[in-house]
Amino acid sequence: MCYSNSSTSKNIDLAKKYKKEIPFQFPDTPLFYASAFSFPEWRIVTKESNLELMNWGLIPNWFKGGYFAEIAAKTPNARLETIDSTPSFKGLINHQRCIIPSTGYFEWQHKGKDKLPFFVFPKSQELFSMAGLFSEWIQPETKQKMKTFTILTCEANPFLAEIHNSKKRMPYLLDDSSIEQWLSAGEIDVNKLNLLPENQIDTHLIDKRIINSKEPNRKEVQAFYQEDFIQGSLF
Repeated sequence: MCYSNSSTSKNIDLAKKYKKEIPFQFPDTPLFYASAFSFPEWRIVTKESNLELMNWGLIPNWFKGGYFAEIAAKTPNARLETIDSTPSFKGLINHQRCIIPSTGYFEWQHKGKDKLPFFVFPKSQELFSMAGLFSEWIQPETKQKMKTFTILTCEANPFLAEIHNSKKRMPYLLDDSSIEQWLSAGEIDVNKLNLLPENQIDTHLIDKRIINSKEPNRKEVQAFYQEDFIQGSLF
């Protein structure tokens, strides 16, 4: 699943890639590491003319609770295979599709009793276009309006299944050729979309000490890490 993500692109680059306008005073602070369970604000692409800001963790418009985290903590991802039967996501794919721009995400590989962190990133372009769904929720007491999103996931391709080797899932990574179709209005057939080819995805091991630290949101969290080892004596 995709529970940790990054967004370090400049607003001007996002606007150019997705052919969108940049709202006045739109934030441009890089996120080198962000956990879904902190419900971060993200720059999101929809069919609208502007880039938008939404919080990670989808809150369906029918939610009547007062504290959004009650449900947002359960909805950072949506399994593509079950979105039509899951109440939180039902019906959204036909009308409320979005793209979550990502400069790379984080995944854990199980190796015996150990878990190794990896950074997964695009090989020959600046960012991933993760397919997602969004919703608009109004807090019952304050009447505050909040836009939120979830990242669609699918069965991992063979390359990423070696990394996320426990559940073998991956974000639904759109190829550039399918971006316009995904953002268009109306019903959509996901079987006609092109996913980013496996050979356009790269990954490397990162430092567990950084990603598990109290302040993982720093550039070094994405850096390649070579595990230290001590060669035993041959004699």
